[in-house]
Amino acid sequence: MILGVNIDHVATLRQARLGDDPDPLMAAPLAVLGGADGITVHLREDRRHVNDRDLWLLRESVQVELNMEMAATKEMTDIALEVRPDMVTLVPEKRQELTTEGGLDIRKKSAQTIKAIEKLHKAGIPVSLFINPDPDDIAASKAAGADMVEIHTGMYADAPRGRKQYKELRRVEDAIASAHEHGIVVNVGHGLNYHNVKPVASIEGIRGLYIGHSIISRAVLIGLEQAVRDMKALIRECQ
Repeated sequence: MILGVNIDHVATLRQARLGDDPDPLMAAPLAVLGGADGITVHLREDRRHVNDRDLWLLRESVQVELNMEMAATKEMTDIALEVRPDMVTLVPEKRQELTTEGGLDIRKKSAQTIKAIEKLHKAGIPVSLFINPDPDDIAASKAAGADMVEIHTGMYADAPRGRKQYKELRRVEDAIASAHEHGIVVNVGHGLNYHNVKPVASIEGIRGLYIGHSIISRAVLIGLEQAVRDMKALIRECQ
């Protein structure tokens, strides 16, 4: 099971002062030293944190998997075709949201999503869809031609501990099982932290965990390399 570290929040801190520091380009190798198997960045349409310069320099320097999160728009698709990340994850995007609020409504925006997938596939770029833990969304992702899905674990992460959280964990498990039935590779992410990651990491059949905010938050206090090592150790305990 791989660990992909999202470094968007390093750029968010930089943008708080509209300066040069901290630089996401410097964060990536520290995350890799800590054990990250991949680096994720979300290039938003409004460039609120990661910008085009960050993406291009990371593509030139990152030796592990570079996962570009993006909306399925023509602008973003054209950029991805130029940058050639190792994979693209298509996500929903709202201008006013603080973070991605839910999974992609693949059934509602299937034509736009399929068009983006087809263009990326022609360039040899694998595509994952960030979706809710819903069997119907799994089936729609398969029909759209996705290579992978990333199951949204935010509902599990936000649920109170106990019965409600267990119910959400079961939804994630069922979605993973459904994805395998459809022959789709499964990743998971959103809201996972040092307290709730182990039940998810214990589920069989997950290719990768994609985690950002909790690792970057911990890194502010103890350093990025150690923060990634701590998360990697928790995941390994479940293998």
